[in-house]
Amino acid sequence: MEFIDTLVMGKPAWMWAIFMTIVVILLAVDLGLFHRKAREIGVRESLLLSAFYITIGLAFGVWVWINIGPTSGKEYLTGFLVEKTLSMDNIFVMSLIFTYFGIPRIYQHRVLFYGILGVILLRGIVIALGAWLVASFHWVLYIFALLLIFTGIKMLLPGDDEPDIEDNFALRIMRRFLRITPKLHGQRFFIRQPDDKTGKILTWVTPLFVAMILIEIVDVIFALDSIPAIFAITTDTFVVYTSNIFAILGLRALYFALAAVIDRFAYLKPALAMILVFIGSKIFVADLAGWEKFPSSVSLSVTVALIAGGILYSLWRTQRDDEPPSTNDKVHNAKPGDV
Repeated sequence: MEFIDTLVMGKPAWMWAIFMTIVVILLAVDLGLFHRKAREIGVRESLLLSAFYITIGLAFGVWVWINIGPTSGKEYLTGFLVEKTLSMDNIFVMSLIFTYFGIPRIYQHRVLFYGILGVILLRGIVIALGAWLVASFHWVLYIFALLLIFTGIKMLLPGDDEPDIEDNFALRIMRRFLRITPKLHGQRFFIRQPDDKTGKILTWVTPLFVAMILIEIVDVIFALDSIPAIFAITTDTFVVYTSNIFAILGLRALYFALAAVIDRFAYLKPALAMILVFIGSKIFVADLAGWEKFPSSVSLSVTVALIAGGILYSLWRTQRDDEPPSTNDKVHNAKPGDV
């Protein structure tokens, strides 16, 4: 019984056990019950699954609020919302990767599922490293804050080019050192087949495996934004890790729901940029104001307001752009001889 109350990264072991149990059950049910066989996931199912994962994530935030305290609860919810918003860029890049390799929707869930397993491990390593840095060198928080402000300002500036998958460094390395089949082999990651030159039976990797590795690398890159962001919100490792993982767990469902309509949220990116600038700036504001910590209620309120504003403005603006021109517009834009 003493082990249950043993502190692990600042929190009792039983809290970590509850969190990990929920995660394992969710993953087991996802793969073992709903997706044992490869099948295409429709938009309706994606929306329901996404709503389910968001509900679980928010419910855990309520649990944190009750068991750890209101401040931690607000910090968890802020981190959860920021991570969910940051994942919109992940979805865009994932869509580019799947399109580049010509991977049909029926096989995409397998890539994303095993990709999430890797993400859980990699995020744990990155967060543990971040927690150690913050605990050992408090000034690292100011570097995180400046990084967030710089990233946010950069996102607001024009000229943000679409990623070039063909020229990706990791892809060039894999093509150099791995034997990659030219086409898919169902939902298999590896296959044994003869070499074209020697005729010897060798192990090859399929484009499905390459896509999964690229998605893992993309997550590590995006973690460079999300991890400093959450540490700028709170230095509680338990809150940092749980809010990150619960936001990521629903990423697969969110991908299938939004991949086809991601352009409708084009104006969410400026809102996210402003969130990053705000989160980075509040560390300096707290110091200047002489506060021990920036008020968590204000952080949560500003984050919710910016996300909601970005979503609503995106939906309104894209709907407006899709509307056919009125009769007056047609007359106004008519060229000589059109009438």
